[in-house]
Amino acid sequence: MVLSQAVRISRQFSLRAVMEAIVQGGPISRASIAKQTGLSKQTISEVMRQLEDEGWVRETGRTSGHIGRTAVTYEIVPSAAYIVAVDLGGTKVRVAVCDLACRVLAEVTEPTHAEGGQAIVTQIARLTGEAAMKGGVARDRLRIAVIGVPGAPQPHSGRVLLAPNIAGFDSMDVATALEGVLGFEVMLENDVNLAVLGESWLGVGQGLDNLAYIALGTGVGSGLMLNGQLVRGATNAAGELGFLPFGADPFEPESLRAGAFERVVASLGIVARYRALAGVDATVPAIFEKANAGEVRAIAVLDETARLLARGVGAIAAMANPDKVILGGSIGSRPELVERVRQVLPACFPYPVAVEASELGAHAALVGATAIGLSHLHNTLFGADAPESRISLPPANAVSMREALR
Repeated sequence: MVLSQAVRISRQFSLRAVMEAIVQGGPISRASIAKQTGLSKQTISEVMRQLEDEGWVRETGRTSGHIGRTAVTYEIVPSAAYIVAVDLGGTKVRVAVCDLACRVLAEVTEPTHAEGGQAIVTQIARLTGEAAMKGGVARDRLRIAVIGVPGAPQPHSGRVLLAPNIAGFDSMDVATALEGVLGFEVMLENDVNLAVLGESWLGVGQGLDNLAYIALGTGVGSGLMLNGQLVRGATNAAGELGFLPFGADPFEPESLRAGAFERVVASLGIVARYRALAGVDATVPAIFEKANAGEVRAIAVLDETARLLARGVGAIAAMANPDKVILGGSIGSRPELVERVRQVLPACFPYPVAVEASELGAHAALVGATAIGLSHLHNTLFGADAPESRISLPPANAVSMREALR
């Protein structure tokens, strides 16, 4: 029995190694796979036969070898399985269906259901069906959904905590509810964690192992990647920047719900500052328009917002020392704010910090969700986690996915 288990584990590692080689280098020949993995020709032949029979890989042609010889090359079958990537926000929900080549087959977006809870679960299921139909994908080919949520998902209970903009998710098993209506596996992940992963894969963080992403919009949050791995914390609450104990009074009851920092730096705080200065209400986009037109009060509001946001950047830099801090979200990625943060940051932090706007914009979390889905699907189908739990992603397909999301 011990021997049988050892053989099974060995087989899993062989499957994993071969799939890694194909994902990273396809189209690729068996000889190249052997060179990369160190596996015997017999083992590779057996693994390739299994993968072909199960529909995961296919021949793509032949390539010239030494002294005129040719070799059959193989690649992943993109349609072997599909991933549903969801970016759930307080105002909008985006659902995309992607194949194994990281191509976006379809994407749908609509306002987030105001009732929250089960109504949003039903909404995501409906949008998944619409996206699959739009992309010509059969529902039974959908294998996993990765849901980016604005809060701290709890793996054991399925609840989502610290998400004041999504009603009801803190008192229900969101993951189980979604699996019940979708009919396949669901993973919940913090949306800003997905965004930093997306930027590290296809955005302005490519090639960097230490990144921070700050999303500023209806709320504020951050995702952190250190040594190439997401930092989640003990209860998936790492990076809940809105609860930094400064800005508003952290001891006020409202600060326990929305966060002291979020209350002043996010959209409601920006609107409140303008109202206090101008005596009239204006939306955040209108405030930016007024500032760009030279209105003094609107300029003062953006200046103060930048000073507050610079404090958040400084807090992250002091704790994590990232190579780069990426600003995203509907407010955070605006060039007027990014440039202001760059200007004021040296006045409150002692060493240089690279600050850039998100390159992927509203799609950053969807890209990260696809990355998580690909990695998890790979782990589930072909063996244990990759070494050091790093996420293995296909570099050759990065451009095609980025173009599809534009």
